[in-house]
Amino acid sequence: MTAGRLGRLALADFRERARRPAYVLTLAAAVGLGYLAVPDPGTRWVIMQLGDYRGRYNSAYTGTATALAGALWLTLGGFYVVRGTITRDEATGVGRLLAATPLRGPGYLAAKFLSNVMVLGSMAGVLALTAPVMQLARGESDTIEPGPLLLPFALIALPLVAVTAAAALLFDATPPLRKGLGNVIWFFVWLAVALGGQGPGAPLGGIGVHGVVASMRADMTARHLDLSGQEFSLGLTYIDRPLRTFVWDGFTPSVDFLATRLALILAAAVAALLPALWFGRFDPARGGAPPQPRPGGTPAPVAAATAPVFTGPPRTVVRPGGAFGRLLVGELRILLRGAPRWWWAVAAAITVAGLVAPLSAVPRIVLPAAWIWPVLIWSRLGTQRHEYGVESLLGAYPAPRRRTLAEWLSGLAVTALAALAPLVRFIAAADWAGVGAWASGALFVPSLALALGTLSRSHRLFQAGYVPLWYATANGLPLLDFMGAVRTGGHPAGPPAPAVAALSALLLGAVFAAGAARRGKG
Repeated sequence: MTAGRLGRLALADFRERARRPAYVLTLAAAVGLGYLAVPDPGTRWVIMQLGDYRGRYNSAYTGTATALAGALWLTLGGFYVVRGTITRDEATGVGRLLAATPLRGPGYLAAKFLSNVMVLGSMAGVLALTAPVMQLARGESDTIEPGPLLLPFALIALPLVAVTAAAALLFDATPPLRKGLGNVIWFFVWLAVALGGQGPGAPLGGIGVHGVVASMRADMTARHLDLSGQEFSLGLTYIDRPLRTFVWDGFTPSVDFLATRLALILAAAVAALLPALWFGRFDPARGGAPPQPRPGGTPAPVAAATAPVFTGPPRTVVRPGGAFGRLLVGELRILLRGAPRWWWAVAAAITVAGLVAPLSAVPRIVLPAAWIWPVLIWSRLGTQRHEYGVESLLGAYPAPRRRTLAEWLSGLAVTALAALAPLVRFIAAADWAGVGAWASGALFVPSLALALGTLSRSHRLFQAGYVPLWYATANGLPLLDFMGAVRTGGHPAGPPAPAVAALSALLLGAVFAAGAARRGKG
């Protein structure tokens, strides 16, 4: 496949994605991130600091802070943005058309990789355009220097864009990682890269932050600033007192730094093409065994299809009363459909652990474990009727609000069942504050899943949002603790249970409003 044809295929795929409303939302999110990357000097929030110092908001520091923050966000959120391209081609029938063309697997994967890079690169481009605007808005320097401003995007953000584009394609082309499990796994992969990639010994330079920190330390030492005990921090952080500032004019990349950035891009390209070893290119002949020949060398005859005989409309047994109960049971069976035995075995083990573990370990360990295990099941809420193409059939249901309520209650049942043991322990210990936090959390999880699934019509948004929220709670961040896992003096330290319950009600109200709006358009 020639480079020209490859480029045209990648460009056509990018244009198809760019027409979707979700693409506009991702660009808007990039603008919002650019705003957060350069906090107002008068606030207590900071995105990048070196001990008690931050750089003055000139072009070099503003561009670097925005590029580093963007690199972290694009490697996490951007992964979920560009995922699903192979599945989409398979579902829309495009894959069957491609299977009939001379296009080979490596060419197809290369085009998809370039398309992913274009999508994520356009988001990085929006960040690069936002950076000078934020520099002027913050008012600490009114001189725009294009070189120091854009260099971090080229050397830090773009290599990580290539890695993320390749990782999304690799996950899409690998059957065990293609669905929800891959979305969950990627969060922990990203976490390891984001934390481990900041060290000086990170493979291929990690996320590229070490060269930046070394340059800042050298400039601060030259200005005789005290660096004892000054640790580098990257991420939105609330500080107790305003930071002191220093002037940093940017860094000059060494040959070794440039070599690692180039090696990172080449490694991403290799990872993107690696699935060609097993990717079938939508060819049905590679999806199953061919018919076995008969001893005489002729294939076995295929039984002719029997024409259906019309016997009149189907007859349904009408049972008076209990219609909502049967609807709820049906939604619950659909939600739990396909859960393997080992999934139930792990859920049972968590329940037993909740009954026998020390009480102090129940909110901190058992409850978070119970409310992460069903994440792939919760993510089905609000998405299955769209993903399986039965939304038009369900549109004829005479009481859509009752169906939505039954779907939400099925998610609530799964949530309560998963963490039943902690509830029993809280009640037995008369921990009524813990019971209240548990109840509000049980309402919140299915409400969040149903709202995100209904609005996005995809399971990925909930998986991408809930896992970081759960991780922050499990690691003791009380601000986001929706389940009462973080304790102070034996009592939940997170948001009040009524506030979490009220948020759940708002999310559920958004689901009903979205359903009414779509029915009105129909």
